[in-house]
Amino acid sequence: MKKVGLAWQILIGLILGIVVGAVFYGNPTIAKVLQPIGDIFIRLIKMIVVPIVFSTLVIGVSGVGDVKKLGKLGGKTILYFEIVTTIAIIVGLLTANIFKPGLGVDLHELSKSDIHKYVETTNKVGHSFVDTFVNIVPTNIVQALANGDMLAIIFFAVLFGLAISAIGEKGKPIIQFFHGVADAMFWMVNQIMKFAPFGVFALIGVTVSKFGIHSLIPLGKLVLCVYGSMIFFVVVVLGLIAKMVGTNIFAIIKILKEELILAYSTASSETVLPRIMEKMEEFGCPRGITSFVIPTGYSFNLDGSTLYQALAAIFIAQMYGIHMSLSAQISLVLVLMVTSKGIAGVPGVSFVVLLATLGSVGIPLEGLAFIAGIDRILDMARTAVNVVGNSLAAIVMSKWEGQYDTEKAKTYVTSMNSSAVTK
Repeated sequence: MKKVGLAWQILIGLILGIVVGAVFYGNPTIAKVLQPIGDIFIRLIKMIVVPIVFSTLVIGVSGVGDVKKLGKLGGKTILYFEIVTTIAIIVGLLTANIFKPGLGVDLHELSKSDIHKYVETTNKVGHSFVDTFVNIVPTNIVQALANGDMLAIIFFAVLFGLAISAIGEKGKPIIQFFHGVADAMFWMVNQIMKFAPFGVFALIGVTVSKFGIHSLIPLGKLVLCVYGSMIFFVVVVLGLIAKMVGTNIFAIIKILKEELILAYSTASSETVLPRIMEKMEEFGCPRGITSFVIPTGYSFNLDGSTLYQALAAIFIAQMYGIHMSLSAQISLVLVLMVTSKGIAGVPGVSFVVLLATLGSVGIPLEGLAFIAGIDRILDMARTAVNVVGNSLAAIVMSKWEGQYDTEKAKTYVTSMNSSAVTK
């Protein structure tokens, strides 16, 4: 197995999981056997995400030590995120209007899934534009760390890093401590990733055994539209952005191949957060920018999720025969620009956002129950796109700030290519 790269091991786990899930479709025993393995892997990753984000952000901010520089970086980052996610929403709307995946769908052929838990989550979140910014400030940092509240953690880490910088020599031992924490956490990441093929095998096996391949057929056009638009967005939109800043989107995809297969298989971008931070740093992005931009992007730059939300909203309208005028679709864009921000840590985030959005533009909420059954398959695609989008964002911000290390990036790519040839 040492000669087989991690990306291939994860891919083999994915294929075997699909086969096992298909063979044991409808058998509850397979889920009972495999689910604990998948859960352990997800827990292992979640265990180290917060320490890595907090420690690397404190190191990066304390190194900058300038509130004005951080303010400029934050403003540029949010502006970039808003522009790209708005483009993603427009791509989703255009796809739905051109290919009309909801037309001709027979509601009687579809099975309804229970979306009660998403409705409850929506009521609990009480999400609004103002709430997003108020909740960035934690009332209890220990509670925020325990809950994995990323925006609150980032806010505190930035202030803490600035405070360490302000106290000068007294802060050096603290910085050394966090350097040690970060290095130890990244070592743990590399060890945990050895378990990734087994985690992927278990998670995809459980998924396929529950919904079965045949359930995709009635909503096949929706699945094709989602995957097609995601590929178009990555290759064309993100590809053009990458070209504008002097890099290649396919080079980024190649660097992140292991993480993309893992994110796709688990439908969780959190599982690869530590690794993409590490790889983007090796690819020439400074730690201070990487540790700020990528975790923030997990709340404000969910390109795949926002694209899907726009497409799914129009799909449901078409399914019910509801005509969405241009003004109604513009309203949908504006609402999604607000509701899609700041709740990345909520389970089933895309469903929660859609529930908060559909009612405001006159689309029946119960339409979500018809697509909930295949949401996992759609979630896998949007998760992979989110990973690419946030990785590219780190490069864009590094270039924008004039801190991108081109030589380091070339050395990293060369070392990757030589190791690939050796294998």
